[in-house]
Amino acid sequence: MQVNPRYAKATNEPLEVRLGAAEWDEQWSFVGSKANPRWLWYAVDHATHKVLAYVFGRRTDEVFKELKALLAPLNIARYFTDDWGAYGRHLAPSSHDVGKRNTQKIERKNLNFRTWIKRLARRTICFSKLELMHDTVIGLLINKLEFGLDIHTKSQV
Repeated sequence: MQVNPRYAKATNEPLEVRLGAAEWDEQWSFVGSKANPRWLWYAVDHATHKVLAYVFGRRTDEVFKELKALLAPLNIARYFTDDWGAYGRHLAPSSHDVGKRNTQKIERKNLNFRTWIKRLARRTICFSKLELMHDTVIGLLINKLEFGLDIHTKSQV
């Protein structure tokens, strides 16, 4: 689980950030066998199309709440999602839009991730045997391409 350092600092100080809108989605993959699903939950800034934060886990309300807690300091005004039940149960209806029209960017990012990382492809012989390796490989891609972090150094500032 990670928050984009461009949007949030690793401090407990309240942020003076207010994002206009964010797209939220979850992406299916598996570890070991398809009977052991692993979901990547993440949110994208609607204006810049950059990943704001991500979390790995099952497709449950608890994992969604983890992502929501990571994004709480960003004060997101509007949420664009698909029709998965957790969104409707935990996001205020006045600031939540369901539909395909405003989730095109995050759906395209799902396609890019599936193309770049074969572990995310639906039909593949490439898969992770351990959740740790699965999360690490996908996390490294997001940290490098989306967060702009140097993944080859030992310490991050």
